[in-house]
Amino acid sequence: MNGIRMGRSGAAVARRGPGGGLRLGLREAQWGLAALALVIGVGAGLGSIAFRWLIKVFTGLFTGHADYAGAGHAANPHVSWLGPYFVLLAPVIGGLLYGPLVDRFAKEARGHGVPEVMLAVAQRGGRINPNVSVVKALASALTIGSGGSVGREGPIVQIGSALGSTLGRIVKVTEGRMKLLVACGAAGGIAATFNAPLAGVFFAMELILRDFAIESFGAVVLSSVAASVIGRAAFGDVAFLNLPAFHVEHVAQYGLFALLGIVAGGVGIGFTRILYWIEDACDWAWRGPEWLRPAAGGLLLGLLLLVLPEMYGVGYPVLENAAEGKYAAAFLLLLLAGKILATSLTIGIGGSGGVFAPSLFMGAMLGAAYGAGMQGLLPGTAGAVGAYALVGMGAVFAGASRAPITAVVILFELTGEYSIILPLMLAIVTATATSRLLSRDTVYTLKLRRRGIDLDGPAPGAPLGGQQVDEVMEQPPATLAVDAELSAAATELSLSAHGVLPVADKNGHYVGMITARAVAEALADEPGSAGSGAIVEDLVEQPASLTPDQPLAAALHALISHSGTGLPVLDAEQASLVGWLTHQSALRALHSRGQAAREPAVA
Repeated sequence: MNGIRMGRSGAAVARRGPGGGLRLGLREAQWGLAALALVIGVGAGLGSIAFRWLIKVFTGLFTGHADYAGAGHAANPHVSWLGPYFVLLAPVIGGLLYGPLVDRFAKEARGHGVPEVMLAVAQRGGRINPNVSVVKALASALTIGSGGSVGREGPIVQIGSALGSTLGRIVKVTEGRMKLLVACGAAGGIAATFNAPLAGVFFAMELILRDFAIESFGAVVLSSVAASVIGRAAFGDVAFLNLPAFHVEHVAQYGLFALLGIVAGGVGIGFTRILYWIEDACDWAWRGPEWLRPAAGGLLLGLLLLVLPEMYGVGYPVLENAAEGKYAAAFLLLLLAGKILATSLTIGIGGSGGVFAPSLFMGAMLGAAYGAGMQGLLPGTAGAVGAYALVGMGAVFAGASRAPITAVVILFELTGEYSIILPLMLAIVTATATSRLLSRDTVYTLKLRRRGIDLDGPAPGAPLGGQQVDEVMEQPPATLAVDAELSAAATELSLSAHGVLPVADKNGHYVGMITARAVAEALADEPGSAGSGAIVEDLVEQPASLTPDQPLAAALHALISHSGTGLPVLDAEQASLVGWLTHQSALRALHSRGQAAREPAVA
């Protein structure tokens, strides 16, 4: 049965198979991208509602309170005979529940989540295990509800991203759009759970996509808006944190805020180092099965919670009390150290949760203590303690994540305080600069680098840096015609050494490429009809293309980010295929350059 198929240029051509035009439009057309972004935003909004509800339910079951961090050493009314000592058992019971769940169904749900999403976008074509959404929601809610000192942003980013990836795989979008849909899910999750649509957009662009392309921005905004509408319908249109108004009362305070930014940058890096040091220590100490590790480590976490119940869960009530000046400076510093230890221990024993909220908590404690100290030294100049707490929140997050735009926007939206925007920007910039001076990595990228993964491509000064693509590229493989049947394409791909072939139009101009994976999936969908008459053009993908005069060091980043076995090299007009860059050709260049460097010079 003949229908309509829209080509990449938008022209309508004949297509066979029911619903093909809709699927192709969703894959390639701009309206399709907008529709997918909206669907993902709605899904992320609903997911955030369910996730926050799960946290509320589990916290109530484990503690008998809406938020135990602000309850002091109160007893759990469900087991009142235990008094405050129930916190010794809560993390153990929680670990017994989420430990086997994560170990059995989705190991990537362990930890703070954002690095896994960054890696999926940078090097895995945006593909995320669809099980992650459900497992991450349950595991993180159990972790936080049973006392884990972690936040909600990492889980909701991973939940939304997994939703975007799953929808992309169902529609069979190209790799570029798959990555964008993952970012849409991350933006929607942040926007809905924190009532911060702008923060969701910039979080996705700055940390997940690491790019500010116009098309990407539009899709991410649509998803964020849709998720925010859902979130506000459920939680109301109010600032996430309820803080009093603050003002800069003296121009000299700007110098104090800049100094706070320097200190906060150091604290952000210190937290990052301690987090992974404790994780290493837990890896070294634990010799039992991984599913039991959270329960065993929960004993240590329970002892810490018995001493400092303010560390239970996310801890927003404690954060607000610090901003209002209700704690002494010494106790604030104790809470700062306690949060670093509690969060690191929760992640180290295998808990599931984010590090964004803990970094805000640390920043509030640091800022409030700093403000109290400045009031003692400069009583007529320092101003309100709460202003320093608010600025410290953004500065410590910026120091840990090195995402200054996100830090500025998210603090503004979380608090609704525009009056503090100038000192906030100043402190965040100084914190980011300090963090960059102290460390190459952030709290997110260090986790990947410890596994040998560098999202920024080859290290500076690598022996490949001075070569060009045309020096190492291979001859391109034979092209397929856009109107070739998939059965014929499958035969050609089976004979190819690359598992991927370029596609050319009737004039011989390059139009994209097709992978063996895509053809296999299409044929598997319709095993009895050889793909229902689908042709090569239906599955054409648009990977990043290279040019012959491009430096190889720059091309390597695109190569390792692509999930296939090579990338096309096009002429200056981006019309003709002139070569093919593969991982093997790059490695051969590295090997020959290394041999040349080792050989003695001939006089």
